[in-house]
Amino acid sequence: MGREPPSPVPLTRAQLATLRGWFLPERPGPLVAQHVIGTGNGSCLADRWPDPRALVVETGGNYTLAGDPAALDPARLRGRVAGFVEAPAAFEPLLRAATRRLHEWPRVVLALQGPDRPPPRHRSDHRLRRLGPGDAGSLARLGEETNWIANTWGGPGGLAASGTAWGAFDGPRLVAVACPFFVGAVHEDLGVATEPDARGLGLSTACAGAVCRDVRRRGRVPSWTTSPGNTASLRVAAKLGFTLQRRDRLLVADVPVPGP
Repeated sequence: MGREPPSPVPLTRAQLATLRGWFLPERPGPLVAQHVIGTGNGSCLADRWPDPRALVVETGGNYTLAGDPAALDPARLRGRVAGFVEAPAAFEPLLRAATRRLHEWPRVVLALQGPDRPPPRHRSDHRLRRLGPGDAGSLARLGEETNWIANTWGGPGGLAASGTAWGAFDGPRLVAVACPFFVGAVHEDLGVATEPDARGLGLSTACAGAVCRDVRRRGRVPSWTTSPGNTASLRVAAKLGFTLQRRDRLLVADVPVPGP
């Protein structure tokens, strides 16, 4: 009988950082590995260490796969990949063998490269400000449609402590949040979430505009990733001056494909 393929090996953040060259040149869009290296939020599996041939990097249910797909055993990946996957086409047969359901999700990737625009207007009775460590509770009380915003920061406490998010408040209640969902060395890809009863008031645009100004002050380029059918998201991006960089796709493994 042949020997079973070895299980994937967990890598530390420091070990993954030695492999940052695998993810260059950096481009706008999902920045899973860069986010794990830069913030420590997430995990990485390799086929072996040292001298890995393939990597599976994850943060907040978002994955990137890199290297040689033949180095990974689909049986050893079952149950380990469930979410939104960025991977070269060569990894698709591996993912189909390792998951129960795999769907393609079209994406558009935009970037903000022109001059800053004036701060967008929003309803004056909603207070807009940067979130801090004391706002973890407010983030934790977001509804099911919006609480994903903290996923890549390890949850509400991590996002609040990062100091990177801006929120809009209706009285004491947090109703809209924007933050860098992925932080890279050159780009920061934004996430924006607004509670259903607070949509259409310009709050997403106002919060995202504040985050964009922060990103540019850090010397990085804001990017924006959404689906081509999400007209509300594309409208906000257009108001802020984002322009199309490329059309792309993610693979959605063993979770529902989100609606607009």
